Amino acid sequence: MAAPAPAAGAAAPPRAIAKLPEHVVNRIAAGEIIQRPSNALKELIENALDAGATSIRITVKDGGLKLLQIQDNGSGIRKDDLPILCERFTTSKIKAFEDLSSLGTYGFRGEALASISHVAHLSVTTKTRDETCAWKAAYSDGVMIPVKSGSDDPAPIPCAGNDGTVLAVEDLFYNTPQRLKALRSAADEYARILQVVIAYSIHNAGVAMSCKKASAGSSNATADVSTSLGASAIDNIGVTYSEQVKRELVEVSAESQEPSVTLRAWCSGTNYQGKKGRYLFFINNRFVDCSPLKRALEAFYSNFLAKGTHPFVYLSLDLDPTKVDPNVHPTKKEVGFEDETEIVEFVCEKLAERLASQGESRSYKVQTLLPAGGTPKASRPTSTSTPTASTSRRQSGASSSTSKSKIAPNKLVRTDAQSQTLDALFPALPSTSKTRNVVDADAEGDGTESDRPSKKRKSDHDPAFAAQLAAEQAAAQRSARVRIAQSECALTSVKQLRKEVLEARHKGLEDVVKGHIFVGVADFATCQSAIQHLTKFYLANHALLAEELFYQLGLRQFGRFSRIRLKPAPDLRETVRLAVEAASANGARAGKTKLSTDEIVERVYTTLFDARAMLDEYFALSISDDGSLETLPVVLPGYEPDVHKLPLFLLRLGAHVDWHAEKACFESFLRELAFFHSPAPSPSLPALDSAAQAKAKHAIEHILWPAMRQYLVPGEKLVEDKAVVLTTSLEALYRTFERC
Repeated sequence: MAAPAPAAGAAAPPRAIAKLPEHVVNRIAAGEIIQRPSNALKELIENALDAGATSIRITVKDGGLKLLQIQDNGSGIRKDDLPILCERFTTSKIKAFEDLSSLGTYGFRGEALASISHVAHLSVTTKTRDETCAWKAAYSDGVMIPVKSGSDDPAPIPCAGNDGTVLAVEDLFYNTPQRLKALRSAADEYARILQVVIAYSIHNAGVAMSCKKASAGSSNATADVSTSLGASAIDNIGVTYSEQVKRELVEVSAESQEPSVTLRAWCSGTNYQGKKGRYLFFINNRFVDCSPLKRALEAFYSNFLAKGTHPFVYLSLDLDPTKVDPNVHPTKKEVGFEDETEIVEFVCEKLAERLASQGESRSYKVQTLLPAGGTPKASRPTSTSTPTASTSRRQSGASSSTSKSKIAPNKLVRTDAQSQTLDALFPALPSTSKTRNVVDADAEGDGTESDRPSKKRKSDHDPAFAAQLAAEQAAAQRSARVRIAQSECALTSVKQLRKEVLEARHKGLEDVVKGHIFVGVADFATCQSAIQHLTKFYLANHALLAEELFYQLGLRQFGRFSRIRLKPAPDLRETVRLAVEAASANGARAGKTKLSTDEIVERVYTTLFDARAMLDEYFALSISDDGSLETLPVVLPGYEPDVHKLPLFLLRLGAHVDWHAEKACFESFLRELAFFHSPAPSPSLPALDSAAQAKAKHAIEHILWPAMRQYLVPGEKLVEDKAVVLTTSLEALYRTFERC
């Protein structure tokens, strides 16, 4: 007999409660934690940082949906831990719930890799420093699966690999089509990925990070984000956003005992005019959203910024871990902390104090209005930096006057270190001498932007040559503006040499070089340049400074030099012979050696030829099998060394480089490379003609001095050598002449 149907309007009987299958539970949990590719990348970057990585490389395809690969040089994963790596709630970060109150790592739940394995194909290649090979494993739904198709053994397989870990996430959300359809375009997802990389690269300044799109058939795609090892937070802001943004930021640092908080920030000043607000918040090193803090900063900046403009804020708060709850959101994008109101007020208070110390003036961009006749009115202002009364009151607090004290004429700096001259846009015409038959500047880059093609010179009256010359000049200008990134190097000797440069820094001389204003080449023969810093005038030996600059640039680019190819490639023996014969003709060898010219040439040749593999790998100096010199390193883009000094350079490599100890070898080679590039004229070479001198002076002013301002770290040795000497000051001139 059939069961009676429920009466009309009666409630349906309750459904039976059933336990969901484990794979459904895991997939639902994975969807909460990994909501889009940028969430997955955030978890992977944090794992790499927890592993102590100093280099993180990210490769993305189709916005991270087809491929999201992250490679680090951290501590790696033990082979014995690989079988449980992607199981839920497996972690090395905490042992008990109480550990959350003293958490010092990003990860703690052990859910990230497990969640990824439930919605993507995950493979891991890892190597610890004490293992002889790397191990590769693949995962699906939290368990290890065979790496090779057709195999039944899920165990990790040995493979070649560097120290650290490579995680490849492929086909993200392949088994959740609804989530895949809900995502935006690949371009939008990639933009979100870049924002995550930029935020972590700024907060973890000193860790080299790069992010690029995977290119079909090419492994040298240009990185959209690339920061250097050892860079500072403000440097990375300049690289990832722009130098203009960097110039408008002010640093804010403060501490408080009650509430317990340490504040570090780079925030936009009152002249910043961003069309879109940028907020990067890190609380106890976690990249988070903090709505109360964001609202408070928006209200704070509304009193300073022009209508329609928004601030840039990178802010890091270190709070007492016992007062922070990181476990309030599945993706960890929010944290809870005590004393929220007091901490937000503390941040705004310190920011207000910092901006008030900047001064009272404001700068505005004002468009000139033209009357109907087209002639501008003489009385109409085109720009202003005069503060309004309301602006001054807001910025100076209790100040009742907006007038600024007039600077005394004998202390007034009338020039600006950032100003440029028009002749910088018109390079000196290159010489048409035979040196262009020695070096054809067919520059080859190692994946850098410093490649600079050029050709041999033709007649000055050839129209095609004139057009080519104009293109070369434009290329030279672009090359001079290329930013020289510091290469990644694991060699202890190179790290020590770089550290020694920083430890020898002379702060006073560095301030002069960084803030100098170039006046002119005072004496070309003795390498003296006149420069000004604030109200003081100096004579600087640009040859000594440039030689140290080239040494430091060589150290900076160790193992990653661009190349300039020599066409035709000179014979190494014959080139060295030129230097030996020149030394003999000048009497430089008298009484110093009993070796014949041929013996000296052969010794130098053998030394360089035997070391050619090392020279090619580390210094881009390539010697062919038949003994021809094929390439030289490009130390400073846009600057060409004097090729007449090439024979002497090769001879000195054989005689002055310590080829037995690694550190001494690298240092002495780079010193000789710097000597070769130095603008100091060689006494054994004929004096330059007027055209060549004009070109050399142009390079000194518009290539060498700007590079010294940007890269040179002057040391105590330059002070001892009197590389920069004070000649007079504006105050002294006023005492003598009573005017300037």
